[in-house]
Amino acid sequence: MAHLSGARPHPPGPLGNGLARCDARAPFAFTGGSISMVRISRLRYVGFGVAAALTLAGTGHAQQQQDLGPRPVTLASTPYTFDTAEQHGIKVSVVVRGLNHPFSFAFLPNGDALVTERSGGLRLVRNAASGGAAASLEAQPIGGTPEKYAQRTSGLHDIALHPKFGENSLVYFSYNKLGDAVPDANPPRRQAAITVQRGKLAGMTLTNVEEIFAGEWSTGSSGSRLAFGADGMLYVSTGAPFGMTTAQDPASVYGKVLRIRDDGKAPADNPFVSTAGARPEVFTLGHRDQLGLTVHPSGAVLAAEHGPNGGDEVNLILPGRNYGWPTWTYGRNYDGTRLSALPIVEGIEQPLVLFLPSIAPTGIVVYTGDRIPAWRNNLFVGSARIGEIPRTGGLERVVLNDKLEEIRRERLLGELHQRIRDVRQGPDGLLYVITDEDDGALLRIEPTAM
Repeated sequence: MAHLSGARPHPPGPLGNGLARCDARAPFAFTGGSISMVRISRLRYVGFGVAAALTLAGTGHAQQQQDLGPRPVTLASTPYTFDTAEQHGIKVSVVVRGLNHPFSFAFLPNGDALVTERSGGLRLVRNAASGGAAASLEAQPIGGTPEKYAQRTSGLHDIALHPKFGENSLVYFSYNKLGDAVPDANPPRRQAAITVQRGKLAGMTLTNVEEIFAGEWSTGSSGSRLAFGADGMLYVSTGAPFGMTTAQDPASVYGKVLRIRDDGKAPADNPFVSTAGARPEVFTLGHRDQLGLTVHPSGAVLAAEHGPNGGDEVNLILPGRNYGWPTWTYGRNYDGTRLSALPIVEGIEQPLVLFLPSIAPTGIVVYTGDRIPAWRNNLFVGSARIGEIPRTGGLERVVLNDKLEEIRRERLLGELHQRIRDVRQGPDGLLYVITDEDDGALLRIEPTAM
């Protein structure tokens, strides 16, 4: 068993955690008896021990700086153990690997799991959470998924089971529908439209697949998430990272949270149904790129949203509300300039949770199980990376009070240097995450003795 408790991979140093941090754009390297600046591709952590400095200073020629930065961890077949703040002892195990940049997953009642791959595959993991039976990844994807636009973050996105799946076998999924080529685009790219389809799962095939919702064609990419609310409606998050003005336009579905019935039609009580020119599916507006969506045990809908350079958010989704993007935000442009003078403005909803610097939030879930009681009702937020630093993804645990106000937070799994793309609670009451890698993996998190 690999012990990463406390995660201290480097010797003690002047920052108290064993590391001296150098700027990712210009870290130090020692050449002879002097210090020079070299340009490298990612963050380096350099221990500035006196003995090491004397050794380097005594050399008569330039030495290559050893790469001590975050490295990809090849996940072991044996579990990892960690000590955490309130659950003293968790075990993290690989359930299956071999997934091609997975985006989301959903558990079937029998403990199997459906996993979406951004490139287009819908995969089946046997015995993913079935109480000790060996898990396995079916070699072939499930048939019946449509052609999709898979480029950058576009492709097959979220998956959700109908609340009455046991009766109707309906599976819902969101994706970017493939359109025509964008004229004069360099590099070449295609138009895409955010789309929701549903079909009946029959063994290794989706049958009776039908499109129930589609947005307008767009020249940018939009991530999406799905969640059935306590009201039985399907909530759909969309982004507007490449067309910022659409987020404030109720005539566009991009930069919104949408609310539709299970057949794709807009319910009559949606807030913009009577607004001339507005899409009736629009529930909230003013969002940037929302890659997390879940329902709190209270029935509240929560969404995780990417800011630009900082300003990542978790929001409480309320009908007809405006969440500010791109006019009001805590983030900045990537050149450091401000996007808004004041992020707090009357009529603009404030986030429940704010992340500065960015964590690139992904899937979210509120844990309601009994297997890890210290974490009950905590919010878990997947993270692809911190700021612009590669290989710094993890899982954020946020403790909320009864009013959904943040009390404290803790970062988990950062030592594995994985891009966490989604997090779900299994039917066994444990937490599961997927890693967005070429050789992506489904991981199980459970309590263990330390």
